[in-house]
Amino acid sequence: MPLSAFLGRARAAQRFGIDTEFVGEGRYRTLLCVIQAVVADDEGLEVVVLDALDEKTDLGPLAQLLADPAIEVVVHAGRQDIALMRRRFGTEVRNVFDTQVAAGFAGMRAQSSYESLLAEMLGVRLAKSASFTRWDARPLSPEQLSYAREDVVDLLELAAELERRLKELGRLQWAHEECEPLERSSDERDPEAIFARLPRVGGLSASSRPIARELVRWREQTAARQDRPVQSVLSDAALMEIAKRKPSSRNELERIRGLGAGAMRRRADELLGVVERARASQADSAPQRARPPLPKPEDAPLVSLAESLLRARAREAGLAYELLASRADLQAIVAARRAHADPAQAADALAGVRTLRGWRRELVGEELLELLDGRVSLSVHGQRLQVVARGVPDAPAQDGE
Repeated sequence: MPLSAFLGRARAAQRFGIDTEFVGEGRYRTLLCVIQAVVADDEGLEVVVLDALDEKTDLGPLAQLLADPAIEVVVHAGRQDIALMRRRFGTEVRNVFDTQVAAGFAGMRAQSSYESLLAEMLGVRLAKSASFTRWDARPLSPEQLSYAREDVVDLLELAAELERRLKELGRLQWAHEECEPLERSSDERDPEAIFARLPRVGGLSASSRPIARELVRWREQTAARQDRPVQSVLSDAALMEIAKRKPSSRNELERIRGLGAGAMRRRADELLGVVERARASQADSAPQRARPPLPKPEDAPLVSLAESLLRARAREAGLAYELLASRADLQAIVAARRAHADPAQAADALAGVRTLRGWRRELVGEELLELLDGRVSLSVHGQRLQVVARGVPDAPAQDGE
């Protein structure tokens, strides 16, 4: 089927499924190689497999379809697929329905594989025969083409079954809410964010920080130009050592471990130039960021208590527990409630914690805060946890009292 006809059917159906095949090994950025898409309507089901490396294929109309908020884009574990397509096409991807995300609201395990969902929900067995083949090699083999088609042929039926179950449970809107952040998925590399994640970057002196920052920029530019992984251009360990030692000659540079003889021959002058330019920059002190309260040993029992409540509620609701909170979320909540006597201050400190936002707050977040405030307690009844309402307790002593 011509791509134009497929896109017309997808627009009329207001829904289509999509998946990608890509290669990331040995490259600066992951290379999008193949796109497979599926549509189902009164005429039946149709799959197209598109060669994303073929410059003759005009994929602009597909990008327009992805950006149309009136058309549902069905994916499975689609974060990287969406990031690739956003970068490759320079487009937005709207109205995403991710079957892996949705499955967690239907009582399946968090991060269930596509194969396991098809087997459990549709009784379909999928053979992953070509998943690790060279998708950037041409021509594509019959096995690869068959694999690409099979990878999406049941995707829309799976999504329809999940939506049916979620409607019955009253959770379809929750799943849509959880899928919204996927629309912003990105694999763009931010040099400033990469600099901030360097190992032990907080221990660098004010004069070393500009050198490390400039080395990160140089490494990104070099890796992008040569289409190589950044660590093969300059490892984090070598980058940090150069920033600390500030070499001004080849002899000083050669004393730094991890550069390798080949790198020294090819890049010594460039590296020394980067260091020289950065040394002329103004000293850069580490930013003083507002930090969340640090955990204390006495937090551990409360974190475990909070986890008990959430696990019980997740089981009752038939939800994957991982959708509700991570241990880091619970630690942040407990520490903030301990550190801030003023509820408004505590709320500000917890503004970014997902457990206290949206559907999670509605399901269990408010109850969790009541538990930590001592307004409710947990008891065991018939080997099941029960929440017992209590009166408002005496105000607890604050840190330092």
